[in-house]
Amino acid sequence: MAKLCKGAKIALAAVGGVIGLAVLTVVVYVLYVVCSFSRIADNVALEISDNSAVVADGEGEYTVMTYNVGFGAYGPDYTFFMDTGVMKDGTKTKGKHGTAVSRADVEKNINGSAETIKQYNPDFVIVQEVDHDSTRSYKTDQRAVFTSIDGYGSVYAENYHSSYLMYPLNDPHGKNNAGIVTLSKYKIADSVRRSFPIAGGFSKFTDLDRCFSVTHIPVGSKTLSLISLHMSAYDKGGTIRKQQAEMLKTVLSEEYAKGNYVIAGGDFNQDLIGDLEKFPSEQKIPEWVASYDADDIPQGFSIATDFDSDVGSCRGADVVWERGVTYTCVIDGFIVSDNITVKKAEIVDNDFAYSDHNPVLLTFSFN
Repeated sequence: MAKLCKGAKIALAAVGGVIGLAVLTVVVYVLYVVCSFSRIADNVALEISDNSAVVADGEGEYTVMTYNVGFGAYGPDYTFFMDTGVMKDGTKTKGKHGTAVSRADVEKNINGSAETIKQYNPDFVIVQEVDHDSTRSYKTDQRAVFTSIDGYGSVYAENYHSSYLMYPLNDPHGKNNAGIVTLSKYKIADSVRRSFPIAGGFSKFTDLDRCFSVTHIPVGSKTLSLISLHMSAYDKGGTIRKQQAEMLKTVLSEEYAKGNYVIAGGDFNQDLIGDLEKFPSEQKIPEWVASYDADDIPQGFSIATDFDSDVGSCRGADVVWERGVTYTCVIDGFIVSDNITVKKAEIVDNDFAYSDHNPVLLTFSFN
């Protein structure tokens, strides 16, 4: 009996030691996340690489493409751990992966996205979720792929950097760095990174930094303000997205008041066409989808929404891509000032071959 009690004490001590070690590990990890947190500075001048000497004359038509390349992870069969949904029959769905399937898959998707840009050969390009030195994309330098496309000057704005995320435990998202690349065939005068508002309190450690860049491009005797953006996702209640939209509205108005042509494009992470059920799907509208508030469009601006497409610009990543089954919507696009004439806005339907987003292409002219 005494031996049994002694054995039980040893076992309890061992269990206590394991629990204590687990608690200590959690505490150390939380301290690491808190101590390593830092916001990227606002109003940072950005470096212009391979700047063109050609100044846009403002004559004829121009094109601009926005493309969220999803850090090279999102092939058609890829699902992401933060995406959840519900089928119309009530079945709940949830994505699986925290990182890309493989380095080879990342390289295939990023190169495929770059080839899509080359195929359409737009005058200006905005690319989101471009990784470098990131766990989730096997430390591939995706900046180099896009900034080396022939014929373009480029600007890179760091959207966010994150501490090592241990979740999901079987495929940790890791430590990541992602940004926005702006490409221009024409001379860039200057560019600046602006920080969007993000969540406060403890939520700031889980809410990723978000930014936009304002790039000034001479057009004849005037200037095009090309604003490249990537707004917050997974914002329950939409509080942060509302603050971000209000900040963008202010900047749009300021640029317009200077007499500039203004185009704001990118991933708004909000429905831009006012129709959450436009495209055929066997899924219910996901919780992460909300419509852009018309009150956040300043006077003298409009959203280019005349899309002739049977599929959206973004698919849900809680299930694999299947046309007519997976939920899609339009969250990628452009807000344009009224001194610009929109000729055509189109979703480039590449069947989500390389990303969970399809590119959006705008054809326009300067008034």
